[in-house]
Amino acid sequence: MRTNYAAVTLCAVVYWLLGALWYDVLFNKQWMAFENLSGAQVASFPLWPYIVTFALDLLIAFVLAQVCIWRSGNTAGRGAAIGVLLWLGVIGPITLTTHIFEMRPTGLFAINEFYPLTGLCIMGAILGAWKKKPS
Repeated sequence: MRTNYAAVTLCAVVYWLLGALWYDVLFNKQWMAFENLSGAQVASFPLWPYIVTFALDLLIAFVLAQVCIWRSGNTAGRGAAIGVLLWLGVIGPITLTTHIFEMRPTGLFAINEFYPLTGLCIMGAILGAWKKKPS
């Protein structure tokens, strides 16, 4: 099976937009309070981190697509499960270890780390559900 680049691109866009929704709408006030940031500081962020983030989102989506390809018989549910398992087995433990030693608020961990959990689940579902037309 080949990489479905249209699905990878869509996943990166969805994940990037989820980040905007997550940090600007859903958890804006709580995140800024945990990070001791003001609205003015956040508004002054330069453009380049958003561009780099999108490039990294493409990388995440591509790697997740490769894992989904290795897992034959993909469906939306299996793709979402792969995303959750990657978070539970890799991302969650690594970031929780860092969080514990940084002694930061648990709420900040939840905001920052449930975003990639949600994103991987959504991207996995998209990759699992999207059937590429045979060439």
